[in-house]
Amino acid sequence: MPRTTQPSDAGEPLGPLPAEFAAIIRPELPSLIQEIGIEVTRAYPEYARLLNGPYGPAVRHGVEQNIATFAERVASPSAPTTLRDEVCRRFGRFEAYEGRSLEYLQGAYRLGARVALRRAKKVGRRYNFSPSLMLSFADALFAYVDELEALSRQGYLEVRAQADGQSAMLRRRLLHLILSGPPVPRTAIAELCEQTGWPLPEQVTLVALRSPAELSASEADGDLLYDPGDPHPHLLVPGAVDEKRARMLRAALPTTRAAVGLTVPASSAADSLRWARRVLDLIEADVIEDRPLTFCADHLVTLWLLADPALVDQLAERELAPLAGLTPTRRSRLIDTLRIWLDTRGTAAHMGELLDVHPQTVRYRMRNLEARFGGRLTDPEARFAMEAVLRALHLRDTRGLRGLRRVRGAHGEPR
Repeated sequence: MPRTTQPSDAGEPLGPLPAEFAAIIRPELPSLIQEIGIEVTRAYPEYARLLNGPYGPAVRHGVEQNIATFAERVASPSAPTTLRDEVCRRFGRFEAYEGRSLEYLQGAYRLGARVALRRAKKVGRRYNFSPSLMLSFADALFAYVDELEALSRQGYLEVRAQADGQSAMLRRRLLHLILSGPPVPRTAIAELCEQTGWPLPEQVTLVALRSPAELSASEADGDLLYDPGDPHPHLLVPGAVDEKRARMLRAALPTTRAAVGLTVPASSAADSLRWARRVLDLIEADVIEDRPLTFCADHLVTLWLLADPALVDQLAERELAPLAGLTPTRRSRLIDTLRIWLDTRGTAAHMGELLDVHPQTVRYRMRNLEARFGGRLTDPEARFAMEAVLRALHLRDTRGLRGLRRVRGAHGEPR
């Protein structure tokens, strides 16, 4: 029979349980294990189904091992707990494999501790245990539960880390296949979608990121596809980027500039990314204003007009051939006047205000243009071609043109 110590002074640490206390615990274990099993399966029906299944004997053995080890710990505090430790880790691994959080397992541990404490109170009255001894028992019991939970968490996190790593690899592979487009078989994409639990949407939006990119996983939506190791980082958003998605992207990319492509069918994902990357190029060239989050949809005409700078040069050479041979200054003045006329079809006075010249100067320049271009100024198709070229050249101002050349020199043909 254990010695019944007197209550300690307030604030003093509780003493260890006397070793002989184990002799009183052991006879209680078989019925205690049974009682804990009843209470736990009543509170957690998932475990009732588990105990009645093929893993039932192994689970019961693990529960018995955990409870018996507590008694052995009282009798011999330095006794090894290798078997108990592995049992707890297996419990944690099993919860991870089942796709549950640790909440159920932790709840079962704590419920078992409450049942054991309730039994201890009955035994304590039978043996006249002192209040100090009962406090020491409760303290030791819940410290032991903390150990069980910590060991189970190790096994749980071990599986989750492996699963997260495997899932991340499969999701990166899925992103690559979607961007590859045909002739990648849809069955290959469907198989990866099934393995990752990622439903393939009908439409997607690609977002190009300026390197080096930093994505805050805690702020990002879980359905994004992202490959942080790509030299030209990007991510895929299922569906359209509405205002809610835009707020998410701003929060998840606090230090990274991004361009949002157009929403397209999943089979055209590469087009969305190509346009988004082109916007980043134009931002770098100072053609488009630099913002934390830029939308391709706001710059479609610019993207179209500057889709192929070399082709714009060729078209400009053809459409503006009547101005060849003029001095650069005179040619530039006539081009500005022609652009304003095509944009406004305004009067000499109105055009003079826009050009900051006298209306008579406008009339002189227009007569010069009419003499050089002749009937092409009244031909709708020729007029459209000239207007497109002049708009593209206006976008490519001196600073923007230098930037575009810098981008092409660094990356080859614009992406």
